[in-house]
Amino acid sequence: MSQTKIALVTGAGSGIGRAASLALMKADFTVVLTGRRKEMLEETAHLGAKLGKSLVVPSDMTDPDSIATLFAKTTKEFGRLDLLFNNAGIGAPAMPLEDLPFDKWQAVVNTNLTAPFLCTQHAFRIMKDQTPRGGRIINNGSISAHSPRPFTVAYTATKHAITGLTKSIALDGRAYDIAGGQIDIGNAATDLSERMAAGILQPNGGTMVEPRMDVTNVGEAIVYMATRTLEANVLFMTVMATKMPFVGRG
Repeated sequence: MSQTKIALVTGAGSGIGRAASLALMKADFTVVLTGRRKEMLEETAHLGAKLGKSLVVPSDMTDPDSIATLFAKTTKEFGRLDLLFNNAGIGAPAMPLEDLPFDKWQAVVNTNLTAPFLCTQHAFRIMKDQTPRGGRIINNGSISAHSPRPFTVAYTATKHAITGLTKSIALDGRAYDIAGGQIDIGNAATDLSERMAAGILQPNGGTMVEPRMDVTNVGEAIVYMATRTLEANVLFMTVMATKMPFVGRG
């Protein structure tokens, strides 16, 4: 059997997912690239073509059947799964907590919490039964898993919940050599964080231009977590812009 390591990255078409996918390809993983937009996934695959191998499998993280098909295609193609990076996520429009529509709340919960849970279930089933047994599951948490921003109740609640999912993975996976960890990322420079360059709302009601960091730092951190032997686990890692307002009181 081939010793090639197989990774699956959700939300691989842009931002953190793309950076992680490229870094994993460079580290000799074959990466299953998944997300909603096929053209963006193919762009990631093209960017990584000289680094390593990948497979584009579009999927919808809000559709349990689509998720099931994604994992079925992965096992059919490769016969195993060594790493799952639960990365895909969305936010809701910034507004007072009491004004957030239920459908916006539900969309964030479905994508940020239910989808990682379903993906983890499929990964567990594969990793328990494969030879060699085991694997690693990394969840994309957030600085918001520790401390909220104003008007982000849905995103913050799901990221706090991801921490509970991570701990359950680490605990329930012990018997099967499945390691679970979480990376909490602060202000990586991606399209989604562009607004920080123009100023973002602070708890005191003012706005502030927040420092950001190169997203390649995140990709390299994912590789570090992913390449530990299964006797070792990075349970939590925080990678953040050095000067962002998180530690202390702003």
